[in-house]
Amino acid sequence: MEKKVIILAGGLGKRLQPFTISTPKPMVPIENMPILEIIILKLKKHGFKSVIISVNFQANIIIDYFQNGKKWGVNIEYVFERKPLGTMGPLNLIKNLPENFIVMNGDVITDLNFEKFMNYHCKNKNLFTISAFKREEKIDYGVLQIENNILENFYEKPNKYFTVSMGIYAMNKSLIKYIEKNKSFGFDNLMIKLLKNKVKVNCKLYKGYWLDIGRPSDYKTAIKDIKFIKKTII
Repeated sequence: MEKKVIILAGGLGKRLQPFTISTPKPMVPIENMPILEIIILKLKKHGFKSVIISVNFQANIIIDYFQNGKKWGVNIEYVFERKPLGTMGPLNLIKNLPENFIVMNGDVITDLNFEKFMNYHCKNKNLFTISAFKREEKIDYGVLQIENNILENFYEKPNKYFTVSMGIYAMNKSLIKYIEKNKSFGFDNLMIKLLKNKVKVNCKLYKGYWLDIGRPSDYKTAIKDIKFIKKTII
């Protein structure tokens, strides 16, 4: 089985400004190492040496840094989004995709075992598998429980738990037909279309380490955790 990964690195990184004003988000450093480099080293560790990076915003910075990937022991190719195509739109630009492959955002740091995740997807003959995570979020407001305009209960800045996508997916190429061409088409658009067409989407809950570096709070956490990241993840 060919182990191929498509990394989505064409976004503007608006949530992480001002760090991303002059630097594409995947190139924002954790200590002295770009996020994307951490991802590539992690993928190589699990046997994924064929990487396609989808680029748009300041693509030259990413390409000049990684080139063909030889320095990292992987083979890197690039696809160019002439206009932003969202998280799933770039897949229409890629020819000769294997039967199953991983698609992931270029701004996540995790100790997820990509090989085991891919094996799970293939063994169960899934069409689409989402790596999911239970995330605790603090609500920064006093939350009111109201019935008939009367306060029934009050919660001061409660913590809520949500099951969220980690931005890492295993996908069968048969689903490419659901992705609209020549327009921005995101993960959300694909999920809505698959649900509408009654296509089964699997979710695999992960309980390890995961950060979404697009969030400033997670970026600060990654900087704080750099010793753990270097020792455990790469």
